Amino acid sequence: MALKSIPLIIAILSFLFASAAEGASGRGALVGGWKSIEDLKDPEVVRIAKFAVAQHNKEASTNLSFVDVVKGESQVVSGTNYRLVISAVDGGAGAPRNYTAVVWSKPWEKFVKLISFK
Repeated sequence: MALKSIPLIIAILSFLFASAAEGASGRGALVGGWKSIEDLKDPEVVRIAKFAVAQHNKEASTNLSFVDVVKGESQVVSGTNYRLVISAVDGGAGAPRNYTAVVWSKPWEKFVKLISFK
């Protein structure tokens, strides 16, 4: 009876090692990792981006105007981190430039915080 279960054990172990190797190679989903945002026009993403620009204007005494979200990623933490590439113009005129903002959001607490803006 013990000899019949050896192929089953080998198959299970092979599956587990293959799954672990896939996750370690970066091809599998990484818990807590950054995930690309598919819909950059999503109202929540746009709201977060506009918040980032407005908060940066307050903190840095600048006058950037939001244009668009160029690229975005999200990360599930205690809430959601958003890493957004935002197109904005300085003083409302001139050519838009891209800025990278990281915003932490916990919507159930109505909490939003600008972590960085470069």
